[in-house]
Amino acid sequence: MGLLRGFVFLLVLHLLHRSNTSFVRLNNNGFEDIIIVIDPSVPEDEKIIERIQDMLTTASTYLFEATEKRFFFKNVSILVPEKWKENPQYKRPKYENYKHADVIVAPPVLPGRDEPYTKQFTECGEKGEHIHFTPDFLLGKKQNEYGPSGRLFVHEWAHLRWGVFDEYNEDQPFYSAKSKKIEATRCSTGISGINRVHKCQGGSCLTRTCRVDSTTKLYEKDCQFFPDKVQTEKASIMFMQSIDSVVEFCNEKNHNQEAPSLQNIKCNFRSTWEVISNSEDFKNTKPMVTPPPPPVFSLLKISQRIVCLVLDTSGSMLSHNRLNRMNQAAKQFLMQTVENGSWVGMVRFNSTATILNKLIQIISSNERNTLLEKLPTRAQGGTSICSGIKSAFQVIGELYSQLDGSEIVLLTDGEDNTASSCIDEVKQSGAIVHFIALGKDADKAVIEMSNITGGSHLYASDEAENNGLIDAFGALTSGNAGISQKSLQVGTWAYNIQAKTNPETLTITVTSRAANSSVPPITVNAKMNKDINSFPSPMIVYAEILQGYVPVLGANVTAFIESQSGNTEVLELLDNGAGADSFKNDGVYSRYFTAYTENGTYSLKVRVHGGTNTARLSLWHPLNRAAYIPGWVVNGEIEANPPRPENNEDTQATLENFSRTVSGGAFVVSQVPSLPLPDLYPPSQITDLDATPHEDEIVLTWTAPGDDFDVGKVQHYIIRTSGSILDLKDRFDDALQVNTTDLSPKEANSKEIFAFKPGNISEENATHIFIAIKSIDKSNLTSKVSNIAQVALFIPQANPDENYTTPIPDKNYTTPIPDKNYTTPIPDKNHHSGINISTLVLSVVGSVVIVSIILSTTI
Repeated sequence: MGLLRGFVFLLVLHLLHRSNTSFVRLNNNGFEDIIIVIDPSVPEDEKIIERIQDMLTTASTYLFEATEKRFFFKNVSILVPEKWKENPQYKRPKYENYKHADVIVAPPVLPGRDEPYTKQFTECGEKGEHIHFTPDFLLGKKQNEYGPSGRLFVHEWAHLRWGVFDEYNEDQPFYSAKSKKIEATRCSTGISGINRVHKCQGGSCLTRTCRVDSTTKLYEKDCQFFPDKVQTEKASIMFMQSIDSVVEFCNEKNHNQEAPSLQNIKCNFRSTWEVISNSEDFKNTKPMVTPPPPPVFSLLKISQRIVCLVLDTSGSMLSHNRLNRMNQAAKQFLMQTVENGSWVGMVRFNSTATILNKLIQIISSNERNTLLEKLPTRAQGGTSICSGIKSAFQVIGELYSQLDGSEIVLLTDGEDNTASSCIDEVKQSGAIVHFIALGKDADKAVIEMSNITGGSHLYASDEAENNGLIDAFGALTSGNAGISQKSLQVGTWAYNIQAKTNPETLTITVTSRAANSSVPPITVNAKMNKDINSFPSPMIVYAEILQGYVPVLGANVTAFIESQSGNTEVLELLDNGAGADSFKNDGVYSRYFTAYTENGTYSLKVRVHGGTNTARLSLWHPLNRAAYIPGWVVNGEIEANPPRPENNEDTQATLENFSRTVSGGAFVVSQVPSLPLPDLYPPSQITDLDATPHEDEIVLTWTAPGDDFDVGKVQHYIIRTSGSILDLKDRFDDALQVNTTDLSPKEANSKEIFAFKPGNISEENATHIFIAIKSIDKSNLTSKVSNIAQVALFIPQANPDENYTTPIPDKNYTTPIPDKNYTTPIPDKNHHSGINISTLVLSVVGSVVIVSIILSTTI
């Protein structure tokens, strides 16, 4: 007798099985196969389609000129929801679906926040995930705040395609330049404007000059940079492409290396054009002689799902209880995973293939039970994968004249040296092949079929836990179904089992569907950064947790990476902005993986647990978003835009308790040498170094790296200081070294704290002291130089000249000088070349539940 009890919280899994799900390719300077998907929740409005077409057409011309006549948009597919009314222009999609979207049109992350953004959580120069536009933005309702859509699309495309970052920083909107002026964070510095506090309340507005905070020596929190409406500067698109004169990316000549922009922080002070010029796109093209044609658009409409199971019944399926495990997993798929309204057929194969059931539409449990009765019970003979696939084509072809967008779920455990013979036929068919590899001998040609058709590649070893196949089948929900239609595995459950006389195998699987389609469920996206890798290249595990499009923070996330021989590496994934994790608190939990044990296939599982009152929603604006324009300066006056909704950390919503174990696909590793592996991995780069003045000391904090990237413990740190940020970056080893004798490194991902008294700075006219760190491991391997932190030098002036800053009654601020853009630091009358620091000032660069119980654990 079994007892189930516990609290269930809706948790949904979407698997990302490929390092980059995009199908975009560059052909003769033109980007092809761009997929733009309109979310099922978006109300029907054909103007959205028109505006998308206008946006891409304008963007193509703008991109062509901005990239020195190298790139343009050649063809674009727009996928509309199934609920939108029929239109003769709408065709059935092939591989185009939500999982492979380059651009998503969906409601805002939170009401009123229509900022376009790019989901980007990888390193500089690496492709992002997708671009997000809201319907209101596309319909032109937010143009004043974000500029023309065509120009903005190019800004976001640079994020997505070339992995560059914004040249502004809302967390650090101003910085103190070597010119001793406070500058707005921007590129290039030729962009002119004024710095003002502008606030409106009750129909009246107040504009005043910005005060200088006496602690940071930078402008106060509410100060904003208002650009002049009329400009002559041409760069840069990654700062503010909405300025009419801006038609270029910042390059090596005009790049602002001083600014604390995300581009500088993430790309080691390289300009956006340098990163783009180093891309494969750039290397494989030459400038065009003639202007390109406008983009060609295809309009596609989501239709009913068509799927055929292709099941291996060769003799090898008798070993390791494979046949029974396959049937258990297929039963779960047929009873719970495949959506109502779908058409489902079934084929089995060994050396030949047999059609077990033609396509039938799932309307009720009757159709599901009909399919269950046809599951194969015998296994014998050889393996002919192509026979199974061709029979599936026959099943689908009897009902549909075209195979476009149909799905084949292929499970096999054996190699087949004839499988490659039908790759071309599969590629031309328009069908999508999902491949579930059972055991370590599955054929590599089928992996290629899966990749070229946009299917999923999953793996279950014979040594894996018994529900590995169930997890794999359960992951194969429709790529285009609304989330409320999908069957989800959920919840935290406790159960007691009483054993019988004979051994039994038990697996308990709980599934549910959303009770309210208007309330988005929590989603978990798990993947590796690559499908195929070779030693010693490291890999990165990613797990993204969202509710709707809102990041979920504070979850405990654990990855289990299992080799085909059953060796398992356990990693805690973190959202701390250190090591493999690019951004702190963005809902993406990450970790490096380097513990290879053998060549072959590895599988990924991720467990997520959110405790009551610990997991919460992030209500901050999304990262890598378009710059909000507060207003323009026209004839010396500010023409302000409506204020943007403010971030409010205090209103972050906590979540109920939830728990989940999810499958994250498979990847293949080669060239792994015999164990033990050589030590080839240095500590990861420190990316969150922070500096705070305290009396006559500087207090540094950072997240500890590990001996191998973010695992283990480093041997020691090297900390150096300089009065020049560029000298510290370019000539770190020549800079003044800090005594770290008393600094003992902690385990990776611990918080390090270290205080020191700074020495004399040799640079003449230095206004700041800059600090950076390198980490050394036990094999004397050295990390990259950390991000650069800084503290301002503040030397009191007894009788300040009237042209400089003067105190005001508010003890926290000083009033800026009359110059509309800047404040000038007070000079030290006792100036000498080695500045002795007397005072330091901070400025860091930096449901309705359905329960299904299937028997699968030995007792």
